[in-house]
Amino acid sequence: MHGQLILFPYYLALKIRHAMYDRGFLFKSKEAEIPTICIGNVTVGGTGKTPHTEMILDTLMRTEEWGRRNLAVLSRGYKRKTRGFRIVDVNGEALAFGDEPVQIKRNYPWATVAVDKDRINGCDLLAHPEKSPIKTYPAADLVVLDDAFQYRRLKATVNIVLVDYNHPVSKDRLMPLGRLRDLPERIGKAQIVIVTKCPLYMQDDEKQQFALDLKIREDQKLFFTSIDYSQPEAIFLEDCNSRYIYSNKAIVFSGIAGDTPLVQYLSGTYKVVKRLGFGDHHRYRNSDIRAISAAIDKWPTAAVITTEKDAQRIREVRKLPHKLKERLFKVPIKVAFLEPEDAEDFRRTLLDAIRVE
Repeated sequence: MHGQLILFPYYLALKIRHAMYDRGFLFKSKEAEIPTICIGNVTVGGTGKTPHTEMILDTLMRTEEWGRRNLAVLSRGYKRKTRGFRIVDVNGEALAFGDEPVQIKRNYPWATVAVDKDRINGCDLLAHPEKSPIKTYPAADLVVLDDAFQYRRLKATVNIVLVDYNHPVSKDRLMPLGRLRDLPERIGKAQIVIVTKCPLYMQDDEKQQFALDLKIREDQKLFFTSIDYSQPEAIFLEDCNSRYIYSNKAIVFSGIAGDTPLVQYLSGTYKVVKRLGFGDHHRYRNSDIRAISAAIDKWPTAAVITTEKDAQRIREVRKLPHKLKERLFKVPIKVAFLEPEDAEDFRRTLLDAIRVE
């Protein structure tokens, strides 16, 4: 009962806010001139928005309809130190743009990646470079919105909501007592729902239970994806000593919402002798580097491995010791549908939703 009293003001505020937007009373939603794909969630913590954003870019790039068009990604640039609309440079720093936009730009240099807290303004400037003081990017034909499901001012062409398999929404509670940052009923506003980070094998009855728990309607599509880890890659190519990748020991550090799947994956190849966890989107300081260096001194033959997202931030640490740079690797990740036919079903569903008449 005490917990319900604590949560009630937050619940009421969310309920009123969404009702006002839904009815157009005081708050109004606006559509962009060009198709927009919103990727979001109703929880805090990592549901896999960045790898799913990259999966969508891959999907669109391989289609006849969108493969030759100008695709853009718009993010608010979480924890960046700059303000306003910015175009992300392939050599840009996470401090200026946020780690996720920088990662996406480095992985997809052909795409226009921008950051702007005001998503309506961001979409307008992406569609009309002539309005921007930057003017050095092509006009976007479509924008993928990273983490914009709660941004009600903009009505996306298609909403994709991600739900973490390991944290079922039906068993969660609103912040601060749980991980929910939005009402679970809002999942009903998405055309596509994806349960992420699933085990490789799921029984049909478990999938059906998820559909029931999430209250999936007939006009919604539900998909299940897993994380596919790639082989570790050097972060500093010019300093890398490739012999460390063949070590049987690994020091693992990360600043993400949950590193257990990564550690489990690495444990198949390495004995993880040290595990250093930092807060989500952590900015690495000299004290952190000293802690990692101390682990290297204790296990001098071990490889040092982190996430692709952390790699964007660790690059910006000044005067990294050579002993760290020569053995520092990242693990790229991709999204994989549990069933091969689901990839084609997702592609068709997405293309139908954004088709320009």
